[in-house]
Amino acid sequence: MAVRGELGGSTSNDLHALLERRLPGQPVTILVPVGSTEQHGPHLPLDTDTRIAQALSRALAAQLATAGTGSDWPVAPAIAYGASGEHQSFAGTISIGTEALTHLVLEYGRSACCWASRVVFVNGHGGNVPALVDAVVRLRSEERDVAWLPCAVPGADAHAGHTETSLLLHLSPDEVRFDRALAGNSAPLSDLLPAMRSGGVAAVSAVGVLGDPTTATADDGRRLFAEMVACGIAAIENWTVGTNGMLR
Repeated sequence: MAVRGELGGSTSNDLHALLERRLPGQPVTILVPVGSTEQHGPHLPLDTDTRIAQALSRALAAQLATAGTGSDWPVAPAIAYGASGEHQSFAGTISIGTEALTHLVLEYGRSACCWASRVVFVNGHGGNVPALVDAVVRLRSEERDVAWLPCAVPGADAHAGHTETSLLLHLSPDEVRFDRALAGNSAPLSDLLPAMRSGGVAAVSAVGVLGDPTTATADDGRRLFAEMVACGIAAIENWTVGTNGMLR
């Protein structure tokens, strides 16, 4: 097995062999996609955030391996449930909340760091950020080399709009029901937050969309994903961890 592939397809012996043959100072870094199971309008699948986090993790692992960084980059099975309470009014949303996700990430990091040198949580859902910050900061205070990385590009709209729809048209075109896409509320997120805090996304968008997916294209998705990969590679190679635990 190529250990730079999927961690879930490895055996324990594969990992022991990897650890034994690595050179001094050569880290083994696990990339852990963190997503959600939540509504993404009438046109995108519930696992959109997880798909994007998985795709980014795999692309980062492949590019880092090709670059010959002297490290191995197994991609772990995704954490597919997150803090998605703002979407709870819509069918299909399954949220475990911030407290549960914090404990999950905390115990995940403690366990993984028993044998891995580093852990990077690759986050595809904005609602997960408070949990990741709390857990990763605590893990680092325990002297574990853990960080998190957002699936983000500058200028992205908030939810199930042009950005995410374009990314899915590039990554999983067969899963996009583009004929069902409807424009949602395109106001700045900062303007929407007061109403969302009390009534969730449904209070500001009946269709569950924040942005306009009808303008999305696969070409834009390809470009946005390439930007996301480039930013992720730069952050990992730089390995500077901010006070909030995020690579920058």
